[in-house]
Amino acid sequence: MKGKTPSESRTTTTDMVLPSETNHLNHLFGGELLARMDRAAYITAQRHSQRIAVTASVNHVAFNNAVPVGSILSLEASVSRSFNTSMEVFIDVWTEDRISGVKTKVNEAIYTFVAVDEAGKPTSVPELIPETALEIERFNGALRRRQLSLVLAGKMKPAEAHELKAIFE
Repeated sequence: MKGKTPSESRTTTTDMVLPSETNHLNHLFGGELLARMDRAAYITAQRHSQRIAVTASVNHVAFNNAVPVGSILSLEASVSRSFNTSMEVFIDVWTEDRISGVKTKVNEAIYTFVAVDEAGKPTSVPELIPETALEIERFNGALRRRQLSLVLAGKMKPAEAHELKAIFE
C-alpha cells in the first residue's frame, strides 16, 4: 500500500455562523463546532484511507475563543499520523475578518478514526508521509499521544511507552 502525504487528503471547509447555530451570547454552540469538525475530519480520514472511516475518539478539543454570529469560519483537517487501521486527524479552526481578510486561529481538535471494510471490520490504511515542519511535529506528537491513550486505557504498560519515557529522560 502506497504512502500518502497530508496534502493528499487535507480538507478545508468554509461557512458562516448563522443565528440558529448560536447560544444566548450569540456565539457558536460548542456542539455545532464539534459536528463541523467531525464532518471535516471524516472526509479527511476517508480520503486518506479510501475506506469508510468511523470516529473512534475525540482526543482533544480546545475552545480557545468564542466564535460570534456572522463569523466566516474555516476548518482545516489533515491526517497527522496513520497507524495500522487508525488515523489521527488534526483540525485547525480559523475565523476570517470580513473586511481585512485576516485569519485568526480560534480552536483546534484531534480526532481518531478507524478505517473499516464493507462488513465494518477494521482494515489497514496507508502510511502517512509528512513533508512540512508542522506535519513532522504533529506526526511525532501523534505517537506520544497514542501511547498515552493506550497507557491510560490499560492497553499498554508504562514501561513499554518508549516515546513517552523519552520526554522525561
